[in-house]
Amino acid sequence: MDFIKLAMNTEVFAQRHIGISEKDLHHMFKTIGVENMEQLISETIPDDIRLKEPLKLPEGISEHGFLSHIQQLSQKNKVFKTYIGLGYHESLTPSVIKRNILENPGWYTAYTPYQAEIAQGRLEALLNFQTMVCDLTGMALANASLLDESTAAAEAMTMLFDVRSRQQKKDGALKFFVSEEVMPQTLSLLQTRSTPLGIELVIGNHEEFDFSEGFYGALLQYPGKHGQVHDYADFVQKAKVNDITVAVAADILSLVLLTPPGEWGVDVVVGTTQRFGIPLGYGGPHAAFFATKEAYKRSIPGRIIGVTRDTDGNRALRMALQTREQHIKRDKATSNICTAQVLLAVMAGMYGVYHGPDGLKFIANKVHDTSKLLSKELKKLGLEQTNTAFFDTIKVKVPDSRKLKAIAEKNNINLNYIDAETVSVSLNEAVSQNDLELLISCFSEFQNTEQKNSSADNTDVIPSSLQRKAPFLEHEVFNSYHSETELMRYIKKLERKDLALNHSMISLGSCTMKLNAASEMLPLSWANWGNIHPFVPLDQAEGYQSVLNELEKQLNVITGFAATSLQPNSGAQGEYAGLMTIRAYHKSRGEEHRNICIIPASAHGTNPASAVMAGMKVVVTKTDEKGNIDVADLKEKVQLHSENLAALMVTYPSTHGVFESSIVHITDLIHKNGGQVYMDGANMNAQVGLTNPAVIGADVCHLNLHKTFAIPHGGGGPGVGPICVAEQLKPFLPTNPVIETGGEKAITAISAAPWGSALACLISYGYIKMLGTKGLTASTEIAILNANYIKEKLKGKFDVLYAGEKGRAAHEMIIDCRPFKVNGVEVTDIAKRLMDYGFHAPTVSFPVAGTMMIEPTESESLSELDRFCNAMIAIREEIDEVSTEDHNNVLKNAPHTLEMVTSDNWDYPYSRQKAAFPLAYVHENKFWPSIRRTDEAFGDRNLICTCAPIEAYAEA
Repeated sequence: MDFIKLAMNTEVFAQRHIGISEKDLHHMFKTIGVENMEQLISETIPDDIRLKEPLKLPEGISEHGFLSHIQQLSQKNKVFKTYIGLGYHESLTPSVIKRNILENPGWYTAYTPYQAEIAQGRLEALLNFQTMVCDLTGMALANASLLDESTAAAEAMTMLFDVRSRQQKKDGALKFFVSEEVMPQTLSLLQTRSTPLGIELVIGNHEEFDFSEGFYGALLQYPGKHGQVHDYADFVQKAKVNDITVAVAADILSLVLLTPPGEWGVDVVVGTTQRFGIPLGYGGPHAAFFATKEAYKRSIPGRIIGVTRDTDGNRALRMALQTREQHIKRDKATSNICTAQVLLAVMAGMYGVYHGPDGLKFIANKVHDTSKLLSKELKKLGLEQTNTAFFDTIKVKVPDSRKLKAIAEKNNINLNYIDAETVSVSLNEAVSQNDLELLISCFSEFQNTEQKNSSADNTDVIPSSLQRKAPFLEHEVFNSYHSETELMRYIKKLERKDLALNHSMISLGSCTMKLNAASEMLPLSWANWGNIHPFVPLDQAEGYQSVLNELEKQLNVITGFAATSLQPNSGAQGEYAGLMTIRAYHKSRGEEHRNICIIPASAHGTNPASAVMAGMKVVVTKTDEKGNIDVADLKEKVQLHSENLAALMVTYPSTHGVFESSIVHITDLIHKNGGQVYMDGANMNAQVGLTNPAVIGADVCHLNLHKTFAIPHGGGGPGVGPICVAEQLKPFLPTNPVIETGGEKAITAISAAPWGSALACLISYGYIKMLGTKGLTASTEIAILNANYIKEKLKGKFDVLYAGEKGRAAHEMIIDCRPFKVNGVEVTDIAKRLMDYGFHAPTVSFPVAGTMMIEPTESESLSELDRFCNAMIAIREEIDEVSTEDHNNVLKNAPHTLEMVTSDNWDYPYSRQKAAFPLAYVHENKFWPSIRRTDEAFGDRNLICTCAPIEAYAEA
């Protein structure tokens, strides 16, 4: 701890990131009962897995130094006018959205809205997003976003596989038709996902498809990958007759002008909302959409926001149909998706709110008219444009595309070079008149023909049968906030309904809600990082390549592994990617039969879901009374399945918040029986600088960059989940069909973009760069210190379920709330009561029902830890005051809203003061929940997932 000095060194970032100061340490050590930090760590982490040397990383740099460094790197990126398309387009982020959402910690530091009463703002923003998607696609139901268009398409393929008719399942219908018009990155991802599940992809021309037996579904692209707009109505009707479900990957801006696929009767529509004001960011993060029919509401992947009512019957929002979450379905889940791209979905939804239907029509028409004009001008130059119907992309025959490329790049322009004689050009809302003229001049130079004056082309290139006639975005929210003043106030109104890290500590176990430093976040708004298309030539992205390559090396050092892939764009994707590399490794050794994945009962629910998706069979192993893996049971199951053992999935330290001393013995047992060890990196915040996955004997781990490495949770996304692998798994790291990545024997794509959510990786790069070796290690030590401090402060009030052999917690602990049932108090009551004290509840009922898992992180101050402990102790005293017969008490009625407390009627046997201001500190910074408790059952019985008219809610 030698770098944390009483005399503040303003250039040491660790002093800003870590909330505990040197003067706090003596008090905390005394409370815990240790002499110093080394004693605490030695009593927490087994000696045999402690690192013998410090991390071999440079020392940290100052925030000013980092911002100067990242600015210099950004200049290495060449921001060309890029017309590559393929699902990615330059977009214009309205400044009011950039400043008030993207750059606002009130939005980007919020957690997933599991506690609906203090998340009504982002829930409303997501409901707007769902409504916008439903309106534009013509579908009945949409989720609150997915990771990218390609993963959304893969989710459609697997969902439709799961909902096959009884006859199709009986007949073994395994074929899925994929149009040759589908984006290349989507096709690659479909190949990844289909193989383990036994789905047979058939790629071809939709006009020649014969609807033969054995098919259960199909995927079409609208418009096609090179811009042609096809009329799929007949295809869909024939598919229906043959009991074949149909998914369509659609460009959302095109749907402003084109007939929505829902009108053809398709089953699923997917796509990306990136062009609704989201920066390109070299591939992400962006919010995908997934819309489907009402009939599939219990099969739709991801999260859905629904309308319900609260205790008083008032309209309320919450995450609907949560029984589909993986922690309940586990290995029966049909998707491992446990997150969304909430921050990006909020931005895209606000883009729709700000522009409204008329604004979107203006933008879409501008893009379309500019594309028509370009087509007209190229024809004048003697070039053949082959798309007979198009929205924003034209396909042009050229004698020598290499010659054109040289001319275009000389003018800082990127086109999509399909082959030696064909290019496509995709236009977007950012194309100005000057941009268009420069683009035309490149073709003019190529043709050696003089450019003539251009004029608008009024010819209809979209057939009347494909022109949109249905109205959209008629709800009031999309027709009210078109001035900056009004939108600014609307965003603020929603923000005030949400509790985020800018208000108080969010001590969620397994979710690590630490500081997302402003210096890490600032570069995300810079054009030189935001305006890079993921498929530009590598020499145009040297700044990104420098950051991403360095980040991979940093993560290799931290994990002790040989290589890293940054492609997985969520923790669940990282799990899947890690298992797929293990699968490929076994196959390369002629051991494809190895398909048993052993998973402890305490594992996060995405673990078994990911294993099943990777084609593995899950065998669950017990945990003992101390919460550790039952080694005897594990050994028995390993020996039973040794011939077919593929992997063990283990979280370390355990989900129970313990560094299990038997971990090396466990991993050795797996290796001796031919398996590989996958370590879930959810709890990596307790390892960095003190131990690592390689030392414990793992072969691959995923890392949650949105947890340990400071990418903000954004209200439920973005997440980034790279995998780090040992030498033997390095050849199998995933590739991309457009820009080659990965190992020499690479598996096909895991996500759409070559480096996943590259823009968000800048944050983790900065976090590691500024903390350096000492800061990273100190962060881990303080995280462990803070957890054990809370454990001691709550001693005698709450029982901690599990601890290490020497009585220590790792960076989190589980408190047992089940004994309070004798007082009629459930864990949910405690969670809701914490809102009155100004805190978000810790993780509720995971991994043990009726408990709370608390993780304070290293970023919180001693005073904040004490405030939280005082709140918990006060609630414990309130528990003692009630009984099972007493349902009218401060716990059962929590949370208390402003409307309740200021009402003329007060029919409660306790004071308004106790209800709303239970401790003195609350007066200084009161957060008011905007609704009372939500009625989950009512919402599931009456599923409303769009901004429905008030009449629809009233009828329900």
